[in-house]
Amino acid sequence: MAAFEYEALDSAGRRLRGVVSADTPRLARRELRRKKLFPVHVAPTSQKKQASAALPKWLRSGLSAKDVSLLTRQLATLVSAAAPVEEALQTMALQIEKQAAKRVLLSVRARVMEGYRLSEALAEESATFSPLYRSMVAAGETSGNLGPVLERLADHLEKSQRLRSKVTTALTYPVFLAVVATAVVAALVTFVVPKVVDQFSSLGQDLPALTELLIAVSAFAADYGLAVAAILALAVVVFLRALKHEGFRMRVDRAVLKVPFVGRLVREIHAARLARTLETLIASGATVLDGLNAARSVMHNRILKDAVAEAATLVSEGASLSAALRRSKAFPPLVTYMAASGENSGRLDHMLSKAADYLEREFEDVTTATLSLLEPAIIIVMGGVVATIVLAILLPVLQLNTLALF
Repeated sequence: MAAFEYEALDSAGRRLRGVVSADTPRLARRELRRKKLFPVHVAPTSQKKQASAALPKWLRSGLSAKDVSLLTRQLATLVSAAAPVEEALQTMALQIEKQAAKRVLLSVRARVMEGYRLSEALAEESATFSPLYRSMVAAGETSGNLGPVLERLADHLEKSQRLRSKVTTALTYPVFLAVVATAVVAALVTFVVPKVVDQFSSLGQDLPALTELLIAVSAFAADYGLAVAAILALAVVVFLRALKHEGFRMRVDRAVLKVPFVGRLVREIHAARLARTLETLIASGATVLDGLNAARSVMHNRILKDAVAEAATLVSEGASLSAALRRSKAFPPLVTYMAASGENSGRLDHMLSKAADYLEREFEDVTTATLSLLEPAIIIVMGGVVATIVLAILLPVLQLNTLALF
């Protein structure tokens, strides 16, 4: 069977969109009529350009990392239970409610039914399944251990998802606090301070230097605040667009690696991704060269991505993994040492797993400690700003009271 995306009307005249399985478009329409739906548009999921125009934006987009992790775990369970791949995909598509996931599963299943390998079918949904994902599936198919490989892949995705969730959760409150505090300070400076200043101006006395500074800041915010905000927004847009140019992105990535503390964290998390990717693929039966080529897809920093490509070139020329990584000098010495130990002991995947565990744990500990300090730091800074504003307002009042005593 193939997968068809449809747009149909129900008995109440409501427009519905979804996915249906059938051998031909004619049978797909018949299936829709059997469900008491009037088909308006039916097209194979493989015809993405035609089909996507009839689908809403949220349905055309790829799945989230959490969705892919869940689907991988379900597929691994079914395949490990000796279910054929096409039946496993069909079962998952029948029980899942999210239309985007159903479309992806039926599209992949349709390609498998046409005789393609699962890894080749996944390539049709490249927006959802990364090169690393497809490489692991291909390694599992080649070695005949697709079930265990999918289990290992699901473990890998779940670990990555947990790490992202921890960082996101830890960042949520500090970011919210910073936004609210900044908005409060901006409102004070723009709307409250000018009204208080008007009272002092009518007295015709000299104001303290701090109050004069606050008045100048308030006047600037009132006159040019929107213009400054617009310029900042434009600068962000220009910067993001410039990042799409390879030369500029390379310069930014190189500068990031040179920033104290931040550069070290970036190197360590990329080294952890490299070690985890290599460990997962090598344990699945892939070669070191295949692992390095796949690892490039998980590298977001262009400098480190080029370092992995250079290491892959050296390995293809006969160098060992440890020698190639040592020559690149881009990753922490721990990864190179563990790779050399793994090559000498014949347990490369095991030693790379230990390296990845250590680096991920260290990254998590450092980020947790840093983010735990971020919240009080924001409170202290914003408290200091508010205290300065209040002091600038109170100083003229105290000055008036002092003059009144003489």
